[in-house]
Amino acid sequence: MRKINPENLTQKENYKLLIGSVIPRPIALVTTQSDDGILNIAPFSFFNVVSSEPPILSIAVQRVNGKSKDTARNILQNKEAVIHIIDNENVENANQTAAMLSSNESELERTTFNTVESSTVAVPGLRESKVRFETSLYDAIEIKDGESIVSDLLLFKVNQYHFDESIYDDGYINKDKLNAISRLAGNDYAEIGRTFAIQRP
Repeated sequence: MRKINPENLTQKENYKLLIGSVIPRPIALVTTQSDDGILNIAPFSFFNVVSSEPPILSIAVQRVNGKSKDTARNILQNKEAVIHIIDNENVENANQTAAMLSSNESELERTTFNTVESSTVAVPGLRESKVRFETSLYDAIEIKDGESIVSDLLLFKVNQYHFDESIYDDGYINKDKLNAISRLAGNDYAEIGRTFAIQRP
């Protein structure tokens, strides 16, 4: 086994090893809104479920030169977001939202996404997503490297679920019809391939 001490690596070197090893990762496509009403859309693969009671999701947003990205800043200011699951029908549009834009530009203009009004938050969702979670900020944790803040770990309480009728079946989600896409490393994504079951002891 190769032994590597992460303290001897740069941030980029650690990043490459982590995203190449922790695979596949689910992708959250997050909509937020600035105080000026600009809709921000961005994908994040540092994303997962934290709790089911209450229903809590987590997203880690890396900072750039110590500054929060638009998504994190909007959430910290307005305490709301809509989180979508990326699938094989919207992944191309979702990829376009990863473009680096100024804070007064909306990623929506780079896509063919259509917005839809939310029920419990002011932030609109994206109609082309089979899964939407309307959420409010539950907690925000600053991740530090020494004295420098390098990431915003955001926890969200789910206020409302939206599931496309094609994937919802009596309290369960049909994984084959959802066709969720996961993130690997570099420019690589993955679909769900062979699945199997193992009985728990």
